[in-house]
Amino acid sequence: VQLVESGGGLVQAGDSLRLSCAASISTSSINIMGWYRQAPGKQRELVARIGGAAGRADYADSVQGRFAISRDDGKNTMYLQMNSLKAEDTAVYYCNAIVDVGGHYMQYWGPGTQVTVSS
Repeated sequence: VQLVESGGGLVQAGDSLRLSCAASISTSSINIMGWYRQAPGKQRELVARIGGAAGRADYADSVQGRFAISRDDGKNTMYLQMNSLKAEDTAVYYCNAIVDVGGHYMQYWGPGTQVTVSS
């Protein structure tokens, strides 16, 4: 499974960005997809994830109400709409997928896309 992120960039505080994650397999076959981020000197943290038949979404407290995760199975792509961006949102954002392969859960990562928010 290959994942490729896009949409990162340099924006000002208060602006919006939409990240995309294109998967090499049908996203309908992926159990859970998520966005993680890692800022310099910090551990990678979960930002948002979506999964299950109902497409349930979960968010980190720090982005609740500002970010929205979604998935388009017709395009095999997951999105992260980021609004009201803050300087503390600056990080490399990674796409993650967890796939049930013959009863074993395999985890895959994209290479990441840089998001920089200037204050």
